[in-house]
Amino acid sequence: MRVLGVDPGLTRCGVGVVEGVAGRPLTMIGVGVVRTPTDAELGDRLVAIERGMEQWLDEHSPDHVAVERVFAQHNVRTVMGTAQASAVAMLCAARRGIPVALHTPSEVKAAVTGSGRAEKAQVGAMVTRLLRLDAPPKPADAADALALAICHIWRAPAQNRLQQAVAAHRTPGASRTQPAPGISRTPGASRTPAASRTPRTLKGPTA
Repeated sequence: MRVLGVDPGLTRCGVGVVEGVAGRPLTMIGVGVVRTPTDAELGDRLVAIERGMEQWLDEHSPDHVAVERVFAQHNVRTVMGTAQASAVAMLCAARRGIPVALHTPSEVKAAVTGSGRAEKAQVGAMVTRLLRLDAPPKPADAADALALAICHIWRAPAQNRLQQAVAAHRTPGASRTQPAPGISRTPGASRTPAASRTPRTLKGPTA
């Protein structure tokens, strides 16, 4: 599995490609940052992010794209820029038919470091160790993108099993009247409600 991780941002959009499967050593294929000038018009900046994403998709042909899920913060302007960059990344992937997955920062931190409250330095250190790199990728946006890709590779099998179970549960025609475990019905047994059965006459002692 080859995953392109995207840490969305309007000024710096981290991108990283990781290849491998859960339970085996992973390999970094590429890592970098798509940058846009802060003094450019918003539309031009989004076009620049789109072009950068298209270049990464062309060069590395990922099987999946993992994007950080955007959460509301105190700085609304920052959140808006992050959400816009995230939407561009998702659009580029969807246009090519590449599955897109969203992971929260806590999910990524927990998957990579074992703690959902890990600091960026801890994430960078673990990414360096897991991918057997000489040094943590710079800037932190690049390391976060690799962490997203790692998180998706490790979580995808469990997510797929869950989706398959949900799909099977919703399959039309599935029986919804299965008896409780350990209880079997005897073939031919009467199903007449108890209230409609004729009661037996009890005879008292003969005078």
